[in-house]
Amino acid sequence: MNAPNQIQAEELLSVLFHSPSATAVYAYKDDDITILSANQAMLKFWGKDKGVIGEKFKIALPELHDQPFYDILINVWNSGETFMAKDYPAVLLTNGYPEKFYFDFEYKAILGPDGKTAYILNTASEVTERQKAMQMVDEKSKSEQKLIDDLSALNEEYLATNEDLVSKHEELFNANSELLKIKKELLTANHALEENEKRFKNLVEKSPVAMASLRGENFQVEIVNDKVLDIWNKDRSVVGLPLAEALPELEDQPFIDILKEVYTSGKPYFGKELKAMLEKNGELIECYLNFVYQPIFDENNAAVSILVVATDVTEQVQARESVVEIKNRLEIALDASRLGSTEINLSTGMMDSTNQFKYNYGYHAEDKFTYLDLYQSILPEHRRRIKDLVKESIKTNQIYKAEYPVQWKDGSIHWIQAHGLPRFNDEGIADRMVGMNADITDKKLAEQRKDDFLSVASHELKTPLTAVRASIQLLNRIKEKPYSPMHIRLIEQSDKGIEKMCMLIDDLLNMSRLGQDQLMLEYQTFNLHEMLSKSCHHVRLEGKHKLILRGDELLEIHADEHRIEQVVINLVNNAVKYAKGSREIQIFTEAEPEYVKISVRDFGQGISEAVIPHLFDRYYRAEHAGKSYSGLGLGLYICSEIIKKHSGKIGVDSKIGEGSTFWFTLPRKKPGKASLAAE
Repeated sequence: MNAPNQIQAEELLSVLFHSPSATAVYAYKDDDITILSANQAMLKFWGKDKGVIGEKFKIALPELHDQPFYDILINVWNSGETFMAKDYPAVLLTNGYPEKFYFDFEYKAILGPDGKTAYILNTASEVTERQKAMQMVDEKSKSEQKLIDDLSALNEEYLATNEDLVSKHEELFNANSELLKIKKELLTANHALEENEKRFKNLVEKSPVAMASLRGENFQVEIVNDKVLDIWNKDRSVVGLPLAEALPELEDQPFIDILKEVYTSGKPYFGKELKAMLEKNGELIECYLNFVYQPIFDENNAAVSILVVATDVTEQVQARESVVEIKNRLEIALDASRLGSTEINLSTGMMDSTNQFKYNYGYHAEDKFTYLDLYQSILPEHRRRIKDLVKESIKTNQIYKAEYPVQWKDGSIHWIQAHGLPRFNDEGIADRMVGMNADITDKKLAEQRKDDFLSVASHELKTPLTAVRASIQLLNRIKEKPYSPMHIRLIEQSDKGIEKMCMLIDDLLNMSRLGQDQLMLEYQTFNLHEMLSKSCHHVRLEGKHKLILRGDELLEIHADEHRIEQVVINLVNNAVKYAKGSREIQIFTEAEPEYVKISVRDFGQGISEAVIPHLFDRYYRAEHAGKSYSGLGLGLYICSEIIKKHSGKIGVDSKIGEGSTFWFTLPRKKPGKASLAAE
């Protein structure tokens, strides 16, 4: 009985059902025996999970259909009498296959207030090993009993012969001969037993796997082979010692406690890839073991020793961990380089792809993505070429390489660079294709911009050159004529054309220097307001725009004056070029503790937000209000590089209809010697 004020019934039931003893409760519901509850130990016996709870007995355990358990339960329910059984056989499923076990179990009828059965409590314990041992003991007992019976019969014959010694001397002699024969058989049996023990010891010592026998509660090392000594890093001096003394490094490791549990419970223990720290040359070495602790029982079914069988799997574990580490590094490298990988099943079209591989075709990580999806995303005019490359790769077992455009689900066009190699099965048939891809859209766009730039550069240089050539040809025709306004106009046109070509060539030279990191800076301290006042004379002379300069007139900075003036002139020229309706262009200077900021503001149409991120890209040529403008698309890029060379920042703020403000910052501190040398 339990004390109700100390433990509730539900808590008591929970405690009982966490017991290692197998327990289940049944009731007769819906005209059949139903499983109301079963603890983990009982579920393990059955080879089932918690899904059988609430099921009818016959449905939950169909393998017991032709066995008597259901009929016994019905009888217990109807009679209210408890049924107990020992060493009772039961055939259960183990890993899907039937296997015979033996159990001690009890079906106890729990009566309700009406005196009728309300529940059946089933407790059970597996005694298969005990039954096997008992069978062995029984067989041994029968053999011994046979010998005893034979001896008794012979002894009776001996007594009878003695009573009739004279008359039956010959019979006595024969009986004595038979007795000697039996004695010889006993000696032979004892010898065979000794031989079996020697054979077992030899089996352990010569076994290709590590084996040891540990006797008694202190696990005295009884038999060891060379394999286990190699794992322990010991010699045969450990034989006869308790394991804790033979391997003192096992303290604070789980092995001794596991051995105690096996010795006490009589249940074997199977360890898989368990880490052990073993002493070698004065240091603890990490190793991994697969092992079995198998208890050995005496005739009373009590554990007397434990057989240890072990395998050192350190190399396998370390190799697997190494493979996992390499795989993780490869995945990190692929992710860092934005490379995707896949494996295609050529017969089904199914693909095992990384998230990056899918993303390169416009798919998300959770999206289903097949070879058909990949093929259909390729623009139609490129599909045949790619299919032929794949076929050729399979035919020659060579890597195929291809670049092709694909259309994402949102309609956008992207370029893919792909590599693939077929994999062949044992029959030599290509059944898989391993591939990698990368999104090279930016590269393709850069190449296109470069091609466009070369075309624009050729055109931009050709236009003023054509004008200069025409002017010179006209001058050549009138060179003998008196000096006239025509001469002046042609000379001025030639001068403007040459000046424009010089500006274009200067941009190209600066571009080349930037590409080779040869843009040199000559630092000096100068008055910023004075430099800004003298620059942009060409704008002031034309009189179409009014330049307004605001800021500290005494502000001095340490930088390359010529390059900073080049940046300011470029920003002012852009304002003049793209904001022709802005009569006023403002130049601001602001001094902060760490940096100086220079801004050029216009009041033109402004710049679209979609354009702003690309303004400082190389070769980028903007269109404003649907109009295209001449130029190489290098001006703002060169400005950006000059400011970066000065360790400053450059940017733009703009709103449509309100105008734009281009700005850059320069650090106020003078660069150190190292910085100057680098420049």
